[in-house]
Amino acid sequence: MDREQYAPGPARGAEVRKDGEKWTLILVRELRHSPEKVWQALTDPAHLREWAPFDADGSLETVGRMVKLTTVGAPALHVTETTVTRADAPEVLEYNWGGFDMRWELKALDGGTRLTLWTNIDRRYISMGAAGWHVCFDVLDHLLSGTPIGRMVGPDAMKFGGWQRLNAEYAKQFGIEPPNWPPRAARES
Repeated sequence: MDREQYAPGPARGAEVRKDGEKWTLILVRELRHSPEKVWQALTDPAHLREWAPFDADGSLETVGRMVKLTTVGAPALHVTETTVTRADAPEVLEYNWGGFDMRWELKALDGGTRLTLWTNIDRRYISMGAAGWHVCFDVLDHLLSGTPIGRMVGPDAMKFGGWQRLNAEYAKQFGIEPPNWPPRAARES
């Protein structure tokens, strides 16, 4: 499969937990790859450049390590200095990206891995975040399968028709109005 043939499946494996004004997006994906292989993709800068919505200037596999995460596709340069707060390979990884806590949990599952991401997120953009991570997880799965389709993040992902559908599907699942972003003119350009 190449990038032009890629079409994401339906919105699935996501939930929202609300605690007052704090909203947490939880995404679960079952991958056909070992926890060790998935762990490497979550922590190694070369792997992250292939699928994640940020670049890392160092490995995320060591507790206490400071790493700069640069958001890909942001309108202006956006760099987050983060410290890895938990790295129990290949089971749990925690750090902060752009002011949002990120917790990755990997569980061995019949020759593969159940990957769970918890991230707090601005409630106005929760369906957008779910759609974006859905696409990232698909790209990750292709990368680990040896059939990379290339990173799809930021404004490039938002122009992708599958992302728009996912944004609407997740908004419906979460019982919210999807944000009108990007504006229609930007989506059609």
